[in-house]
Formats: sequence, C-alpha cells, structure tokens
Amino acid sequence: MARNKFDVDEELESAFDINQLKRMVQYLKPFKGKIILTVLLMLLASGATLTGPYLIKTAIDDKIPNGDVGGLALLAGFYLAAVTVTGFCLKYRIRMMSQIGQSVILQLRKDLFAHLQTLSFSYYDSRPHGKILVRVVNYVNSLSDLLSNGIINVITDLFSVLVIVGFMLAIDVKMTLAAMAGFPFLIGFIFFIKTAQRKAWQQLSNKQSNMNAYIHESLNGIKVTQAFAREEENEQIFREVSNSYRSAWMKGVKIQFLLWPVIENISVITVAFVYVTGIFWLNGSVTAGELVAFVGYIWMFWQPLANIGNFYNAIINAMAYLERIFETIDEEPAIQNAPNAGVLPPVRGEVTFDHVVFGYEGEKNILEDVNFTVNPGDTIALVGATGSGKTTIINLISRFYDTKSGSVRVDGTNIKTVTLSSLRSQMGVMLQDPFIFSGTIMDNIRYGRLDATDEEVIEASKAVQAHRFISEMEEGYETEVNERGTRLSSGQRQLISFARALLADPKILILDEATSSIDTETEMALQKGLEQLLEGRTSFIIAHRLSTIQNADRIFFIDGGRIVEQGTHNELMKKGGAYSKLYLSQRRALEAG
Repeated sequence: MARNKFDVDEELESAFDINQLKRMVQYLKPFKGKIILTVLLMLLASGATLTGPYLIKTAIDDKIPNGDVGGLALLAGFYLAAVTVTGFCLKYRIRMMSQIGQSVILQLRKDLFAHLQTLSFSYYDSRPHGKILVRVVNYVNSLSDLLSNGIINVITDLFSVLVIVGFMLAIDVKMTLAAMAGFPFLIGFIFFIKTAQRKAWQQLSNKQSNMNAYIHESLNGIKVTQAFAREEENEQIFREVSNSYRSAWMKGVKIQFLLWPVIENISVITVAFVYVTGIFWLNGSVTAGELVAFVGYIWMFWQPLANIGNFYNAIINAMAYLERIFETIDEEPAIQNAPNAGVLPPVRGEVTFDHVVFGYEGEKNILEDVNFTVNPGDTIALVGATGSGKTTIINLISRFYDTKSGSVRVDGTNIKTVTLSSLRSQMGVMLQDPFIFSGTIMDNIRYGRLDATDEEVIEASKAVQAHRFISEMEEGYETEVNERGTRLSSGQRQLISFARALLADPKILILDEATSSIDTETEMALQKGLEQLLEGRTSFIIAHRLSTIQNADRIFFIDGGRIVEQGTHNELMKKGGAYSKLYLSQRRALEAG
C-alpha cells in the first residue's frame, strides 16, 4: 500500500511502446473521411506554397532580363493564387482538426471515466484520488494539440520534404547533395537524446501527479488543517512538491528544446555551404535565379524537418501521458462479473456465509471461518471492537471485495455467479459518513431510484423524520447543497441518506453506524421510521450505541474476525459474556454522564 501516498512516484515504462500510439490512432478511425480530405487539402496547400521559389526563379532568369511585364504580372497572379489557396486550406485544417481532436479527447475521457466506474474499492484504496483525477483531466488535455495538429502536420511535412527534394534535384543534383550533408547529423542527434527526453517527461508526469494528489488531499482535509493550525507545514510541503515539478519541467524542456537550435544551426550552415559552392557554379550550369530558388527550397526543406522534429517531441511527451491513461483503462477490476454470470432474480433476503475467510493481499486475515445464515426479513446487528471485522462482513455481502475462501450466498445462490448490477440493485447501503452530491436535496434522495415521483420522495422523507428540516430550508426540497453536503449537519446528511435508502426499496438493507450523528431526540423520533425502513427486509446494522439494536432478531458479537457470540439481546444478557459486559459498561457510562 506504499503507493497510496502523494509523494511516491509511479513506476516508469522501461521502453517506448509503439502499441500505445497505435491505440490512440484507433480513436481517429471514425473520422477517417474527414482526415483524408484534410490531408488532401493540406497537400494542395503545400504544393501551392512550394511553387513560390520556382516562380521567383522564372522571374529572375526569364521575365526580368527580357522585360516581360505581362509575364511578371502573370507570375504575380499565380503567386497570389497560391497564397490564397494556402490560406483557405489552413483555415479549413484548423477548424476541422480542432473538431476531430476535441471529439477524440471527449471519447478518450469518456472511456477513461466509464472504466473508473467499474474499478473495485481496492483500486481506490491503494492510490491517492488526486493521481486518478490528473489522468482524467490533465493527461487527456495534454494530447489535444497532438491530435488537433500534429498528425496532419507531419503527413503534410513529409510530403513537402519529398516534393522539395524533387524540385532541388530538378535544379541541380550536386547542390542537392551538398544541401543534405547535414541530415545524417540531425538523425544521429535525435537518436542520441531520445532516451533522456523520454525519461524526463515520464518524471514530469510523475511530479505533476504527485502535486495534484497533494492539492486534492489538502483541499479535502482543509478543516483539519485549520483546526490544528497546520497551514505553514502544508505550505512547506506544497513548496517541495511544486519545486520537484518545476525541476522536472525545466529538465524536460531543456532536453526538448535542444532539437530546435540544432536544426536551425544545421540549416544555416547548409545554406552558407550552398552559397559558397553555388558561387563557383554560377559561371557554369547554375544561374542566379536557380541559386536563389535553390536556397529558398533549402529553407523550406529544413522547416518541415523542424516541424517533424517538434512532432517527435510531442510524441515523446504524449507517450508519458498515454502510458498512464491506457494503464488506467487496462486496469482489471478486482471484482467483476464471472464469464457466464447470470442475473440474480428478485431476492427473498436469505443470506449465508459458509466458512468465509477474508484478508487483503499480503496482509493478515480480517475474517476467519465465519459461518451464519440469516432468514429473509431478519434484522441482524453486528457489534464488536473497532477493526474486529464488522464492516468487512457487510462489504462482502455487497461484493465490494471477494472472499479468500468460502462463499457468500443470497437465497442459496453464490454471489460470485451473478452480475454485480443484479446483486447490488437489490441492496441498500447506508454508510457512517453518507455522501451527499452537489445538487438539490430532491436529487440526492432520488439518487437510488431515478423514476421516483416528488410525492414518493416526500413520503420517504417524512417516514425517516427528514421532512421537517428540509421544509424549513429556503427552497425546501429544491435547496442546492454543496459537494459532500457541507451546508448540512452530520445528522441531516444521515437523515437524507435514510430517505434515499427507503425510497430505493431494497430487499437487503445495510446500515453502517447510520445513526451515529443523530441526536437522541431525533433518534427516538426516527425509531418509527426505522421500523418502516426495516419491515420486510433483511437488514444488517452496525452500531456502537447498543441501545439502538435491542430489538434485532439476532446480534452477532465479532471479535478477532470471528463470531464469538450470537443471539437476541435478552439471550446474550443472560449469558453474561462479551456482549453483556459491553452493554452494561455503556449503560453505566450514560448514567454517569
């Protein structure tokens, strides 16, 4: 679990994996027709641009010496037409590729988010949520320019290089060879820096992930930070993770921008070399116009090479992010449907644990040989010390985790043999810290049953004693609540969760410390609503206040991952065991208070 920290770097891929790039290209397939049209238009634009030096050569060598004003005007018209065509094509390319690029980004983000919905609790337990968030937002956004411009540009630039070389060979073969003398040095330099550049951007993605994780953790814990006056210490930690990100960025940029000056220097040296050699050839087979045109083509030759170099940089940078994105998409849910999983039919509510053993991978077992059968409609209370295994039992019923050995059955059916949706849709789970989503109170209660009417929502709220405080709010059920319900008290959040659970009408109900934040007066008023909530359902209740579970059909006392006592409240009190001692100590504490 060591990776579940903001300052632990994730493992780096050892080698460039071309398959990651191929997977990204698959997202472009639905737009193949538009991409082909854009490429054709860009090739037309490239061809129109490349006529410029040839038109200048013709003007210098033919039209100007002969005083052909009409010919010069015609050449100017051709040149204007070439510029117009180029501008039109560029405008279309920018608009179309922006649409395609953002559509791919949208689909990639949808796939990533949809897969995150399927991943098991163990995935989220083992890594900071900020490191997950950065993949969905920042990493996907970082691919935008590559998809919007890079791929089309590199196709166009490769075409331009080939056409330019053709024009140069048509003018003079020897000067063409001289102009390309620096090309092998460029290729060698790219191979020389590629490994260092790749590692630098991988490190940058790590530091960005760490910083995002710390920001997310700090914002979630801001109340604790201010309560313990930890602001200065947190700022110091943030400076450290920010400086690590800055250092990684500077290292990556330093290596990335080595390529551009190398290309510029090679191109300048090449042009100077051609000018020098061209002077000796002016009195021979090369005219002044050809030399000027040739030099123009040399500049054009190195420009697309520089663009291709920038595209290579973009690919290297993108790979650092693609690895993380596809790593998440490829993450197999620890809990998933069996290959031939069936649909769990409407349940009666019988729950059986048959020699169940559970523990997290590599850790000591939490449950040891747990056995019980609960009849439909029974209410079972789970009590025991913190860490004894109570919450683990209810997590196994909902199959949030899988057993190491043994089986959990509902109505005699092993829950591993049915689909997760058919199992969980018939269960209601209310946690000790109920989650309230941003939106209206009405939307939050309706969360588990979207087709419920307003009247049904209100009836559920009345049954659990939530209607009164909701009605007193400024807009009643349409009152907007913030993320995690920060505008509500802990007790109000739990009452809303009670209403949500009742409205969903589950056959198996799980309440984990569901009344821990509710005051005694409200709890007494809630008892009638709880009776309605529990009626006709198989219920599992975890409670530390033993006064709330005296009417349970059976009470399981959990200790060390085993059920050491079970029975009704009266039976366990007569036995005088662990439950009786715990109950009497709580009662004495209340009387003393």
